[in-house]
Amino acid sequence: MNDLANTTMTTTATTKRIDFNTPELRRKRRIRAFKDRFTRWYVLVGGLAVLAAITLIFFFLAYVVAPLFQGAELEAKQPLTPAWMADAGKPLLLSIEEQNQVGLRISDQGQAQFFAIDSGASLRSVDLPIPAGATITAIAKDQPGSTLVAIGLSNGQAIVLRHSYNVTYPDGKKTITPAIEYPYGTEPLQLGEQGQALQHISLNASDSSLILAAANGAQLHVLQISREENLMTGEVTTEQKRIELPQMTEAVQSIFVDPRQQWLYVLDGRAQADVFNLRDSSLNGRYKLLDDADAQVTASAQLVGGISLIIGDSKGGLAQWFMARDSDGEPRLKQIRTFQMGTAAVVQISAEERRKGFVALDASGELGVFHSTAQRTLLVEPVVDGQGLFGLSPRANSLLVEANGQLQPLHLDNPHPEVSWSALWSKVWYENYDEPKYIWQSTAANTDFEPKLSLAPLTFGTLKAAFYAMLLAAPLAIAAAIYTAYFMAPGMRRKVKPVIELMEALPTVILGFFAGLFLAPYVEGHLPGIFSLLLLLPVGILVAGFAWSRLPDSLRLKVPDGWESAMLIPVILLVGALSLYMSPFMENWFFGGDMRLWISNDLGITYDQRNALVVGLAMGFAVIPNIYSIAEDAVFSVPRGLTLGSLALGATPWQTLTRVVILTASPGIFSALMIGMGRAVGETMIVLMATGNTPVMEMNLFEGLRTLAANVAVEMPESEVGGSHYRVLFLSALVLLLFTFLMNTLAELIRQRLRKKYSSL
Repeated sequence: MNDLANTTMTTTATTKRIDFNTPELRRKRRIRAFKDRFTRWYVLVGGLAVLAAITLIFFFLAYVVAPLFQGAELEAKQPLTPAWMADAGKPLLLSIEEQNQVGLRISDQGQAQFFAIDSGASLRSVDLPIPAGATITAIAKDQPGSTLVAIGLSNGQAIVLRHSYNVTYPDGKKTITPAIEYPYGTEPLQLGEQGQALQHISLNASDSSLILAAANGAQLHVLQISREENLMTGEVTTEQKRIELPQMTEAVQSIFVDPRQQWLYVLDGRAQADVFNLRDSSLNGRYKLLDDADAQVTASAQLVGGISLIIGDSKGGLAQWFMARDSDGEPRLKQIRTFQMGTAAVVQISAEERRKGFVALDASGELGVFHSTAQRTLLVEPVVDGQGLFGLSPRANSLLVEANGQLQPLHLDNPHPEVSWSALWSKVWYENYDEPKYIWQSTAANTDFEPKLSLAPLTFGTLKAAFYAMLLAAPLAIAAAIYTAYFMAPGMRRKVKPVIELMEALPTVILGFFAGLFLAPYVEGHLPGIFSLLLLLPVGILVAGFAWSRLPDSLRLKVPDGWESAMLIPVILLVGALSLYMSPFMENWFFGGDMRLWISNDLGITYDQRNALVVGLAMGFAVIPNIYSIAEDAVFSVPRGLTLGSLALGATPWQTLTRVVILTASPGIFSALMIGMGRAVGETMIVLMATGNTPVMEMNLFEGLRTLAANVAVEMPESEVGGSHYRVLFLSALVLLLFTFLMNTLAELIRQRLRKKYSSL
């Protein structure tokens, strides 16, 4: 009987055994294995493609940015020895026209010689109207960018001329016709005393007046010529006026007129500068230019715009000086920055006509290329043997040096001199500023503009916007995620979570439009209500929770477990409505009827309508869904067994939350915060439309800002492709990419450490 039963059971077990090697199951396993391999390789290739794309973006940005930090390059061309130079006299001035095709040479014999740059061939020779018996004793050019030249004579007279270049196209061929013009007449102007040579001369011309300044020894002579045109008849009348100034005690070495015709800079032989106010004929002050008693001033020039003086000394040093207000509010001549060219004396300085750069030549024949704002020495290279004279083209891409009876043409490649590490990240003392500052101002309407390309205020604005956005978004999003995942009823969670995540689908341009056109003026008009709402809402929720806990159990138990948060909806609406309703009353009671004026006048805090508060509210609203969704998933994914085990051991729900759930979910919560921070740092449209785009470095909640991303979006369409501004904008993008990369790397390291630390819970 037992054997029969065993045989029956064995037969039954054999008939019920499942065969896993049927053709259909083997085919399914092969398909599943193929899908696994395909997915693994697909994910691998996709991940590598993303890394490759990011790497390519990084290298592309670096490729565009790299030329910013390259120096200048100088290329010497074939020297020229024109036949007309044999008896042309000593050169006093060399100049190159815009197209780098025609050169001008003015000699001490009173002859202006135009010649071809490429061959040295004579194009035209003009004899200047110098009176008989007089010789040229001084010569000076007007501000960089002007073609006016003043010539001082040995009889105390001066001639003002302009060299011009008329471009025509006869028979389709470009022809440049040079000419000498005399805008103030061919008759010399009596500037100094009759018979006393003008040893130094300077001029400045505006639309309505000309100032000529000259020196003979220690005597100063200043003549102002005003021109007025009758709009009805077209008749032009001129009026001459002499400006009497205190006389010098030392022989004058050089003299300069401020383009605003306010200041006259006079350098004497003792390395001192006297600054005179031409408007009231007073002495502003006497300033020592060199600290080294053995050094002497050997060359000087004005930068484009005429605000700055570049002083070269006998030991190869160069220094920039300009007027800036002192602590007492008085304008003083101050040394701003210095350069060192070599050890030989600087003999000539010429400023660029369109940038704050300059070129210097020393007695040994070395040529130096510098930029004042960036404080860069771009090039120091020998170009001739011994001392020479050079001219710089208007585009600063060509030079012509005369030395030893030869003309040496040079090609200068110097595309981005205005960018340096200090100009990008340090305080820079700009012209017309009283102290060094962080400034971003990339363009202006005038040609003598000094670019201000500091990335510091943009980086500061980026971090400021992200800080205020996270200040609002992080507590709300994390608290909401914890409550939704841990306390809320599943039915309610299924309704709340999709609604919050749906907020992420709102276009940021719509949020920025709303913030700039509606929220900003509304906040300005309801400041007491907004601050009351931010302060009273947490208090109202706590009071409502405390009151709920004190209600009888018979009432509280009527609300299903996990649905208590619905009772807060009327509380939030009531506190919000009450705060905004009481806003005008609180403004009248506490702030004299206008809280904005109270902030500006009583607290001395600047208030802009589009400010960081508006950005914090708008961008915080945009960042909340990112943080909430990831943090909620992290908290909800905590194993249920950990929670139940903690409760079974006697811990309260709050203790379980703070000591088990949050610690276990901390890597995910931290990742949520970092992703939200990355979103806030890279946000463009909200900050573009709601901040006013003011690149200032102020932590003031009521002042605007400009971020790196918004700056790129605003200025990239206006930048010249390949120009310095264009490349600096790419540098901004590179800085933003590196910042995001470093922040994410740090976040990943911290997340891994948190996971390792709390994985044993």
